[in-house]
Amino acid sequence: MTKDIDLTSQKWLSLVFEGKNKDYGAYVLRDESSNRHFRALIIVTLVGLCAIFLPKLVSSVLPANQVIEQTTVVDLSDLAIEQEIPDEAKLPEIEVPPPPLLQETIQFTPPVITQDENVRDEDLMRSQQELSDNQVEISIANVEGVKEGGVNIADIATHHVVVQEEEKPKIFDHVEVPPQFPGGERELMKYLSENIHYPTIAAEQGIQGRVVLRFVVTPDGTVGNVEVLRSLDPSCDKEAVRVVKNMPKWSPGKQNGNSVYVYYNLPVSFKLQN
Repeated sequence: MTKDIDLTSQKWLSLVFEGKNKDYGAYVLRDESSNRHFRALIIVTLVGLCAIFLPKLVSSVLPANQVIEQTTVVDLSDLAIEQEIPDEAKLPEIEVPPPPLLQETIQFTPPVITQDENVRDEDLMRSQQELSDNQVEISIANVEGVKEGGVNIADIATHHVVVQEEEKPKIFDHVEVPPQFPGGERELMKYLSENIHYPTIAAEQGIQGRVVLRFVVTPDGTVGNVEVLRSLDPSCDKEAVRVVKNMPKWSPGKQNGNSVYVYYNLPVSFKLQN
Protein backbone atom coordinates (compact mmCIF):
# COMPACT_ATOMS: atom_id res chain seq x y z
CA MET A 1 0.00 0.00 0.00
CA THR A 2 1.47 3.30 -1.08
CA LYS A 3 1.57 6.50 0.91
CA ASP A 4 -0.38 8.38 -1.81
CA ILE A 5 -3.67 6.67 -0.97
CA ASP A 6 -6.32 9.20 0.08
CA LEU A 7 -8.61 7.43 2.51
CA THR A 8 -11.24 10.12 2.06
CA SER A 9 -11.37 9.93 -1.75
CA GLN A 10 -14.47 8.64 -3.52
CA LYS A 11 -12.40 5.98 -5.29
CA TRP A 12 -11.14 4.56 -2.04
CA LEU A 13 -14.61 4.57 -0.52
CA SER A 14 -16.03 2.75 -3.55
CA LEU A 15 -13.28 0.14 -3.27
CA VAL A 16 -13.79 -0.41 0.45
CA PHE A 17 -17.59 -0.55 0.31
CA GLU A 18 -17.77 -2.48 -2.98
CA GLY A 19 -20.58 -5.04 -2.80
CA LYS A 20 -21.72 -3.65 0.57
CA ASN A 21 -24.74 -1.67 1.60
CA LYS A 22 -23.76 1.95 1.05
CA ASP A 23 -26.68 3.14 3.08
CA TYR A 24 -24.74 1.96 6.13
CA GLY A 25 -23.76 4.77 8.50
CA ALA A 26 -19.96 4.34 8.14
CA TYR A 27 -20.07 5.00 4.42
CA VAL A 28 -22.20 8.13 4.87
CA LEU A 29 -19.90 9.51 7.60
CA ARG A 30 -16.79 8.94 5.49
CA ASP A 31 -18.46 10.38 2.42
CA GLU A 32 -19.49 13.60 4.19
CA SER A 33 -16.32 14.05 6.32
CA SER A 34 -14.60 16.30 3.77
CA ASN A 35 -17.56 18.67 3.70
CA ARG A 36 -17.72 18.78 7.48
CA HIS A 37 -14.01 19.59 7.80
CA PHE A 38 -14.29 22.33 5.22
CA ARG A 39 -17.28 23.93 6.96
CA ALA A 40 -15.50 23.78 10.36
CA LEU A 41 -12.44 25.47 8.87
CA ILE A 42 -14.60 28.25 7.41
CA ILE A 43 -16.37 28.82 10.75
CA VAL A 44 -13.10 28.95 12.76
CA THR A 45 -11.63 31.39 10.25
CA LEU A 46 -14.66 33.68 10.44
CA VAL A 47 -14.68 33.66 14.23
CA GLY A 48 -10.97 34.56 14.30
CA LEU A 49 -11.45 37.41 11.85
CA CYS A 50 -14.38 38.76 13.89
CA ALA A 51 -12.34 38.67 17.07
CA ILE A 52 -9.59 40.70 15.39
CA PHE A 53 -11.58 43.28 13.46
CA LEU A 54 -14.81 43.60 15.48
CA PRO A 55 -13.43 46.03 18.18
CA LYS A 56 -12.09 48.37 15.48
CA LEU A 57 -15.38 48.20 13.64
CA VAL A 58 -17.37 48.99 16.80
CA SER A 59 -15.08 51.91 17.75
CA SER A 60 -15.40 53.37 14.25
CA VAL A 61 -19.20 53.20 14.39
CA LEU A 62 -19.76 54.54 17.93
CA PRO A 63 -19.07 58.26 18.62
CA ALA A 64 -15.96 59.14 20.63
CA ASN A 65 -16.33 60.01 24.35
CA GLN A 66 -16.86 63.70 24.82
CA VAL A 67 -15.64 65.58 27.90
CA ILE A 68 -18.10 68.28 28.89
CA GLU A 69 -16.68 71.14 30.88
CA GLN A 70 -19.06 73.47 32.67
CA THR A 71 -17.93 76.68 34.26
CA THR A 72 -20.18 78.61 36.59
CA VAL A 73 -19.42 82.23 37.32
CA VAL A 74 -20.58 83.34 40.77
CA ASP A 75 -20.83 87.00 41.56
CA LEU A 76 -19.82 87.58 45.18
CA SER A 77 -22.28 90.43 45.37
CA ASP A 78 -25.12 87.95 44.88
CA LEU A 79 -24.20 85.90 47.96
CA ALA A 80 -26.39 86.28 51.05
CA ILE A 81 -24.74 88.16 53.88
CA GLU A 82 -24.49 86.04 57.02
CA GLN A 83 -26.25 87.24 60.09
CA GLU A 84 -24.21 89.01 62.69
CA ILE A 85 -22.81 86.69 65.37
CA PRO A 86 -24.71 87.17 68.65
CA ASP A 87 -22.79 88.56 71.59
CA GLU A 88 -23.07 85.37 73.65
CA ALA A 89 -21.41 83.38 70.85
CA LYS A 90 -18.46 85.73 70.48
CA LEU A 91 -15.20 84.80 72.12
CA PRO A 92 -14.16 87.23 74.82
CA GLU A 93 -11.23 89.44 74.01
CA ILE A 94 -8.26 88.75 76.26
CA GLU A 95 -6.02 91.68 76.91
CA VAL A 96 -2.41 90.60 77.20
CA PRO A 97 -0.41 92.81 79.52
CA PRO A 98 2.58 94.51 77.96
CA PRO A 99 6.02 93.05 78.67
CA PRO A 100 7.81 94.54 81.66
CA LEU A 101 10.44 97.22 81.20
CA LEU A 102 13.91 95.74 81.44
CA GLN A 103 16.65 97.32 83.46
CA GLU A 104 19.78 98.33 81.61
CA THR A 105 22.49 95.79 82.39
CA ILE A 106 25.96 94.77 81.28
CA GLN A 107 26.94 91.14 80.94
CA PHE A 108 29.51 89.58 83.19
CA THR A 109 31.37 86.75 81.47
CA PRO A 110 33.14 84.30 83.79
CA PRO A 111 36.67 83.34 82.79
CA VAL A 112 36.97 80.13 80.74
CA ILE A 113 40.19 78.58 79.42
CA THR A 114 39.77 77.76 75.70
CA GLN A 115 41.40 78.20 72.32
CA ASP A 116 41.51 81.71 70.85
CA GLU A 117 39.73 80.65 67.68
CA ASN A 118 36.78 79.38 69.74
CA VAL A 119 36.15 82.72 71.46
CA ARG A 120 33.43 84.93 69.98
CA ASP A 121 33.48 88.71 70.30
CA GLU A 122 30.33 88.74 72.45
CA ASP A 123 31.92 86.20 74.81
CA LEU A 124 35.04 88.26 75.50
CA MET A 125 35.57 88.80 79.18
CA ARG A 126 35.26 92.44 80.22
CA SER A 127 38.01 93.98 82.25
CA GLN A 128 37.46 95.05 85.84
CA GLN A 129 38.05 98.65 84.85
CA GLU A 130 35.34 98.46 82.18
CA LEU A 131 32.89 97.00 84.65
CA SER A 132 33.73 99.64 87.26
CA ASP A 133 33.43 102.56 84.84
CA ASN A 134 30.02 101.40 83.67
CA GLN A 135 27.21 102.77 85.80
CA VAL A 136 24.68 100.01 85.02
CA GLU A 137 23.90 96.78 86.80
CA ILE A 138 26.01 93.69 86.10
CA SER A 139 23.86 90.75 84.97
CA ILE A 140 23.74 87.73 82.70
CA ALA A 141 23.33 89.65 79.40
CA ASN A 142 23.72 93.06 77.80
CA VAL A 143 20.35 94.83 77.85
CA GLU A 144 19.50 98.33 76.63
CA GLY A 145 16.71 99.39 78.93
CA VAL A 146 15.80 101.83 81.64
CA LYS A 147 18.28 102.70 84.38
CA GLU A 148 15.69 102.82 87.16
CA GLY A 149 12.47 100.96 87.88
CA GLY A 150 13.05 98.15 85.39
CA VAL A 151 13.22 94.37 85.89
CA ASN A 152 16.61 92.69 85.87
CA ILE A 153 16.78 90.06 83.14
CA ALA A 154 18.42 87.68 85.59
CA ASP A 155 15.27 87.72 87.71
CA ILE A 156 13.18 86.73 84.68
CA ALA A 157 15.58 83.99 83.57
CA THR A 158 15.64 82.37 87.01
CA HIS A 159 11.93 82.85 87.72
CA HIS A 160 10.10 79.70 88.79
CA VAL A 161 6.43 79.25 89.53
CA VAL A 162 6.02 77.74 92.96
CA VAL A 163 2.77 75.90 93.59
CA GLN A 164 2.07 75.50 97.27
CA GLU A 165 0.33 72.28 98.18
CA GLU A 166 -2.81 72.61 100.21
CA GLU A 167 -2.01 71.90 103.81
CA LYS A 168 -3.99 68.98 105.20
CA PRO A 169 -5.95 69.84 108.35
CA LYS A 170 -4.70 68.46 111.62
CA ILE A 171 -6.96 65.83 113.18
CA PHE A 172 -6.88 65.67 116.97
CA ASP A 173 -7.25 62.53 119.06
CA HIS A 174 -8.03 64.44 122.24
CA VAL A 175 -9.32 67.99 122.60
CA GLU A 176 -10.44 70.26 125.45
CA VAL A 177 -14.11 69.98 124.44
CA PRO A 178 -14.87 66.63 122.74
CA PRO A 179 -17.49 66.42 119.97
CA GLN A 180 -20.99 65.39 121.04
CA PHE A 181 -24.00 63.78 119.37
CA PRO A 182 -27.11 66.00 119.50
CA GLY A 183 -28.71 65.29 122.90
CA GLY A 184 -25.70 63.50 124.34
CA GLU A 185 -24.74 59.87 124.88
CA ARG A 186 -28.30 58.69 125.63
CA GLU A 187 -29.61 60.06 122.32
CA LEU A 188 -26.68 58.46 120.49
CA MET A 189 -27.55 55.00 121.85
CA LYS A 190 -31.22 55.59 120.99
CA TYR A 191 -30.30 56.59 117.43
CA LEU A 192 -28.26 53.42 116.94
CA SER A 193 -30.95 51.11 118.35
CA GLU A 194 -33.68 52.64 116.18
CA ASN A 195 -31.74 52.76 112.93
CA ILE A 196 -29.62 49.61 112.88
CA HIS A 197 -31.24 46.67 111.07
CA TYR A 198 -29.78 43.31 112.06
CA PRO A 199 -28.44 41.71 108.84
CA THR A 200 -30.50 38.61 107.97
CA ILE A 201 -27.50 36.50 107.03
CA ALA A 202 -25.78 37.33 110.33
CA ALA A 203 -28.93 36.56 112.31
CA GLU A 204 -29.40 33.20 110.56
CA GLN A 205 -25.83 32.24 111.41
CA GLY A 206 -26.18 33.42 115.00
CA ILE A 207 -23.42 36.05 114.70
CA GLN A 208 -23.24 38.43 117.67
CA GLY A 209 -20.63 40.85 118.86
CA ARG A 210 -19.31 44.37 118.49
CA VAL A 211 -18.04 46.44 115.55
CA VAL A 212 -15.66 49.25 116.50
CA LEU A 213 -15.72 52.24 114.14
CA ARG A 214 -13.63 55.38 113.94
CA PHE A 215 -14.73 58.54 112.18
CA VAL A 216 -13.86 62.24 112.05
CA VAL A 217 -16.12 65.00 113.29
CA THR A 218 -15.32 68.11 111.23
CA PRO A 219 -15.46 71.73 112.47
CA ASP A 220 -18.97 72.08 111.04
CA GLY A 221 -20.17 68.89 112.80
CA THR A 222 -20.27 66.64 109.72
CA VAL A 223 -19.28 62.98 110.17
CA GLY A 224 -16.72 61.70 107.65
CA ASN A 225 -13.84 59.26 107.02
CA VAL A 226 -15.72 56.34 108.59
CA GLU A 227 -13.51 53.25 108.94
CA VAL A 228 -13.74 49.89 110.71
CA LEU A 229 -11.15 49.40 113.46
CA ARG A 230 -12.43 45.99 114.59
CA SER A 231 -14.58 43.85 112.32
CA LEU A 232 -17.29 41.39 113.31
CA ASP A 233 -18.82 40.22 110.03
CA PRO A 234 -18.89 41.91 106.60
CA SER A 235 -22.67 42.33 106.72
CA CYS A 236 -22.56 43.76 110.26
CA ASP A 237 -19.63 46.04 109.39
CA LYS A 238 -21.49 47.40 106.37
CA GLU A 239 -24.65 48.08 108.36
CA ALA A 240 -22.75 49.88 111.14
CA VAL A 241 -20.92 52.11 108.62
CA ARG A 242 -24.21 52.93 106.88
CA VAL A 243 -25.89 54.07 110.07
CA VAL A 244 -22.93 56.22 111.15
CA LYS A 245 -22.68 57.93 107.75
CA ASN A 246 -26.36 58.90 108.01
CA MET A 247 -25.93 60.56 111.41
CA PRO A 248 -27.07 64.16 111.88
CA LYS A 249 -24.46 66.85 112.50
CA TRP A 250 -22.64 66.72 115.81
CA SER A 251 -21.50 69.53 118.06
CA PRO A 252 -17.86 69.91 116.91
CA GLY A 253 -14.89 69.47 119.20
CA LYS A 254 -13.00 72.57 120.31
CA GLN A 255 -9.35 73.27 121.04
CA ASN A 256 -8.29 76.67 122.37
CA GLY A 257 -11.80 77.90 121.67
CA ASN A 258 -11.66 76.93 117.96
CA SER A 259 -13.63 74.17 116.25
CA VAL A 260 -11.24 71.48 114.99
CA TYR A 261 -11.19 68.05 113.36
CA VAL A 262 -11.45 65.26 115.97
CA TYR A 263 -11.31 61.47 115.79
CA TYR A 264 -14.17 59.64 117.52
CA ASN A 265 -14.28 55.91 118.30
CA LEU A 266 -17.70 54.30 118.51
CA PRO A 267 -18.53 50.64 119.37
CA VAL A 268 -21.69 49.31 117.73
CA SER A 269 -23.14 46.16 119.34
CA PHE A 270 -25.11 43.42 117.54
CA LYS A 271 -26.99 41.14 119.94
CA LEU A 272 -29.75 38.68 119.13
CA GLN A 273 -32.89 38.68 121.27
CA ASN A 274 -33.75 35.34 122.92
